[in-house]
This record gives sequence, structure tokens and C-alpha cells, in this order.
Amino acid sequence: MERYQEIERSIVKKYHKTIWCKFIEGIKEYQLIQEGDKIAVCISGGKDSMLLAKCMQELQRHRKFFFELEFLVMDPGYNEDNRQRIIDNAKILNIPIRIFETQIFDIVADIEQSPCYLCARMRRGHLYKNAKDLGCNKIALGHHFDDVIETILMSMLYSGQMKTMMPKLHSTNFEGMELIRPLYCVKEAEIISWAKYNDLQFLQCACRFTENCAKNEDENISKRQEMKMLIKNFRQASKFIDKNIFKSVCNVNLETIISYHKDGETHSFLDDYDLKKEKQ
Repeated sequence: MERYQEIERSIVKKYHKTIWCKFIEGIKEYQLIQEGDKIAVCISGGKDSMLLAKCMQELQRHRKFFFELEFLVMDPGYNEDNRQRIIDNAKILNIPIRIFETQIFDIVADIEQSPCYLCARMRRGHLYKNAKDLGCNKIALGHHFDDVIETILMSMLYSGQMKTMMPKLHSTNFEGMELIRPLYCVKEAEIISWAKYNDLQFLQCACRFTENCAKNEDENISKRQEMKMLIKNFRQASKFIDKNIFKSVCNVNLETIISYHKDGETHSFLDDYDLKKEKQ
């Protein structure tokens, strides 16, 4: 048996319950894939996107309906070692990648405010464009369950908003294109375990701006890393807290919400407060 076949087998056997079933759960629950789709699986070189690619290959192999896959790698200006690591891992995993180059790192190099935000926006735009040029109607990203609940907490604690990372979104700039997140229900710990079990070494962070940063935890820790640490502590306190964070955006009771936004309009509990009293 080839190594890539052993890796594939581990997904559906050893990690059947924690990765494969959760992957299928997310696809079914949120209707992420339909017959006739052509999906660009976007590979950054990290563990999440590489696992996503393997899961999508496995799903296609056992598909109940027809859909196509492209495996798209965008090089925003990686150094030679990082680019080669992606190529080598794709070969090990038997993933037929397409690489296209951009100069995003050079463009954002002189940006002082929010370079990460600009970089992410530009990456997304390039991925949509290249996917559409290949005839794709969807792009698939490797965000997982922990990304979702981290986003919920960050929005509450740093933005004063109740929102999350959605399982799928229609593109506002590329007509007919959609973004999907098939690993939506898969926990990061299981992805890490899968990579270690198969002795796979993926990119940790290939960003040019963090390659040489000082390793001072107090100064360089990101808000998302803060959320990871917070959630880790929550999990030590209770095995239910992470699931309840997720459920908080699934079980929203508008009767107990002070205000909410929809279609660009703000709605307040005061809008029909007195009317409800009259009906009692």
C-alpha cells in the first residue's frame, strides 16, 4: 500500500468518528455540495487545507452524485523552502495541485495599518478569480470548528457583536461564486492528531511578516491565539463549553435580544414592546 493510501485509510478508519463523520455532517447539515458543482479546494500548505483536500478526494471517490474538484495553491510570495514544502506534501498526499503566483506579500509590505486584513482580502479575491477562470462555482476553505467558536468569542469580546464564521457564503464580488467550509464541524485537535499520526509536517505560518518576528509572547500574541488559550481553559473546566459556544449562534432567541441587524436595518425589542402588552 502506498503511503498516501495509508493516510487516506486513516481518515476513514482511525479518525472515522472524529474527522470523517464530522466532515460529512457539515456537508449534509449546511448543504455545501450539490450535483454538478465544480469546487476549487484552496490549499495554503497548512494542516487544515491539506486535510480538507484529502477529505474532498475521498468524498469524490465515494460520491453519490457527480461533482468536480480542482486543487488550487496561491503563492503570495512564499520563500523557496515554504513553496517546496507545499509541493512535496502534495506529492506525498497524491494531491494534483495547480499553483498560481501573485505578489501580495510585496504589495502589503509597506502597509502599516491592518496589513493582515488587506492580505486576506487580496488572497480571497485572487482565489475567487482563478477558481472562476477554471470554471468553478465554489471555493472550499479549510476553516474548522475551533475557527468558528474563536470567531464568536472575538466578535463578542473585541467587537461587541454577536456573529460567527458562516459555513457558506455567496460572493459579493464574483457573480455565481460561493465559498464553503466543509471542515466546519471538525475540531482542530483531531486535525493535529491526524497529522502527527501520519508523521506529516505542514507549514505553520508562511507569512513573510511573522517569519522573523521576535518570539515575545506578550507582544506578539494575536487575538485569535488569545481565544485559543481561552477555549483551552474552558475545555479543561467542562467538555460541553465549546459546543455551547457554537450553539449560542444556532439557538438565538430574538425575544431576549435587545437589538439585531438584518438587511441593513436595525431592529429593537422596543419596536413592538407595547404592542405585545396590548395583546396580553
